[in-house]
Amino acid sequence: MQVLCKKTGGNSETNCCVCGQGFVMFWDRQSRAERAATLREFQKVLRDHHRTSDGPGAHPNESFLFPEWNGAVAPFGKAVGSSEASIMAPT
Repeated sequence: MQVLCKKTGGNSETNCCVCGQGFVMFWDRQSRAERAATLREFQKVLRDHHRTSDGPGAHPNESFLFPEWNGAVAPFGKAVGSSEASIMAPT
């Protein structure tokens, strides 16, 4: 399962244990155990970001997928909007 992650300056679901940068995460519903395991793995990814840079700038400025995905991904808003538009279009 993939998680869409995005930096935030407001309320966050998790924070980087190195620099404190907050992140919101968009994911499918999981059990409590799966969620805890995913958050532990995500902390490893955040620590790895700091191998080449210090501070919050070590993390991607844009949204990113965890685990990393190298294939094509449709933007969430466009995917939802286009399917709604085709369902809601007048006949």
